[in-house]
Amino acid sequence: MVKIRLSQTGKKNRIMYRIIAIDERKKRDGQAIEILGHYDPHMNPPKLIIKKDRIEEWVRKGAQLTDGVKKLYDRAS
Repeated sequence: MVKIRLSQTGKKNRIMYRIIAIDERKKRDGQAIEILGHYDPHMNPPKLIIKKDRIEEWVRKGAQLTDGVKKLYDRAS
């Protein structure tokens, strides 16, 4: 099953996140099927870029959003 979840990037104490579509059995930072957005909580205000159309397409195909991604997606809407 495909999940849409957060993947960590960046440096220590300056972590940023990618919103990715990935097989649920892969590691957190494993090879993503597709990168669907970025989130940087350290900027003021936090920077959030989401490809809504691609996320909706993945959800139609049966992908599930994790709780963290659901919150970010709702904030962007």
